[in-house]
Amino acid sequence: MEQSGVGFGTSGARGLVSAMTDEVCYLYTRAFLQQLGGSGGAMDRVAVAGDLRPSTGRIMAAVVQAIRDAGMSPVHCGRIPSPALAWYGLRQGVPSVMVTGSHIPDDRNGIKFNRADGEISKADEQGIRGQRVEVPEGRFDPAGALTGAPAAIPPVEEGARRAYVGRYLGFFPPGCLEGLRVGVYEHSSVGRDLLGEVLAALGAEAVPLGRSETFVPVDTEAVRAEDVELALRWAREARLDAIVSTDGDADRPLLADERGHWLRGDVAGVLCAEYLGARVVVTPVSSNTVAERCGRFRRVLRTRIGSPYVVEAMLRAVDEGEDRVVGYEANGGFLTASPFEADGRRLEPLPTRDALVVVLALLHSSRLRAVPVSALADSLPPRFTASDRLKDFPTELSRQRLGALQTGNTARDHAAIERAFRGLFGPVAAVDATDGLRVNFASGEVAHLRPSGNAPELRCYNEADSEERAREMNRACLEILEGWRPPAGG
Repeated sequence: MEQSGVGFGTSGARGLVSAMTDEVCYLYTRAFLQQLGGSGGAMDRVAVAGDLRPSTGRIMAAVVQAIRDAGMSPVHCGRIPSPALAWYGLRQGVPSVMVTGSHIPDDRNGIKFNRADGEISKADEQGIRGQRVEVPEGRFDPAGALTGAPAAIPPVEEGARRAYVGRYLGFFPPGCLEGLRVGVYEHSSVGRDLLGEVLAALGAEAVPLGRSETFVPVDTEAVRAEDVELALRWAREARLDAIVSTDGDADRPLLADERGHWLRGDVAGVLCAEYLGARVVVTPVSSNTVAERCGRFRRVLRTRIGSPYVVEAMLRAVDEGEDRVVGYEANGGFLTASPFEADGRRLEPLPTRDALVVVLALLHSSRLRAVPVSALADSLPPRFTASDRLKDFPTELSRQRLGALQTGNTARDHAAIERAFRGLFGPVAAVDATDGLRVNFASGEVAHLRPSGNAPELRCYNEADSEERAREMNRACLEILEGWRPPAGG
């Protein structure tokens, strides 16, 4: 792992495609399967799926070879969303491996691992790191490529896709979206056809938009300027009630209102939790504080950034006797740890990121209240977040610069942080180092800086009482952070 540069991020192992050789992917998969056996797991089948990246097919072949060499049978679930694969694994009681880099550019890819009962934990990651894997002699050439004919990938098990579609058609009322005209921004999402299918089955008119046969790195947490412009144009020209989309592996939603304005994932998460009638909400420290301010939940629990931390906190809440427990992230991914019932229909728990539940919940809420999607967000207290990131920013440099500002919570430390922000946002009230550096200013505004767990990027989140102010703060912060780069040639 250390030699290849392929490591665990906030969700799964990620790296450059050039570094994710067949051998590296094979070793990760064998180590995962060995870890399951060492922790009391017993299985003879492993489900496998992937996204639409050019490198995914090759990596899936290496994963299948690893499964066969471990003495188990691969179940090929095809190119389906990550949550669809996880749902199949939960229902069948088998572990699963999803080949996806999510939203990051296609010169990178990744692998997500799920136990039979859900996502692997951070403790599982450490267990995987500690495995020693014996590789059959001659399995790889010196460059790390599989030698000979790779293990044959079995025919696609269509039941995985059907079960995922059935999960939502069995919970949302028949015809509940009738009368809505919904644009589906397809780009290169692995869930693009499935999303349109479910919307149409529930009565909506699904209008396909922006389909691409080359990979498009749509990031639901830092929406590209071109996607902002596309949504505004589509809403204006196509007379849409909403526009919906997902990231590459369809575990994170993206939803725009009738005006073409993309909703923040943490705002959509609050609205989805309210629709389900959640009592306990778990969300990372980076999410908008509207969750607390709206007063619609009995408890709001904050975690580090990454779905494993959200899952851990959700399951702990359930163990403590809480019910109607959900989680969501600022990127829009929504997780359920409890069953939810409505009019005799039941939604079973799916403790991994999901996009479809958010899309359907918000569209149905719009129909139930007889209001446009924009009015759903307007019903919440005015609290806005803007986020962006600096690309190609070395992770170690991010940690060094942020570490220098995380020395404590004294007046002297606050003064140093105020100087770092050039006094633009006023006095510091408190600092939270749960994940990165989250600075709460006396004005109530927030600046949160953290290195990405998936790529060499430095992310910045800003929160304020107006959208304009949040964006202004974000631009100012990014300008400051840009000055942290070493001089060219230095």
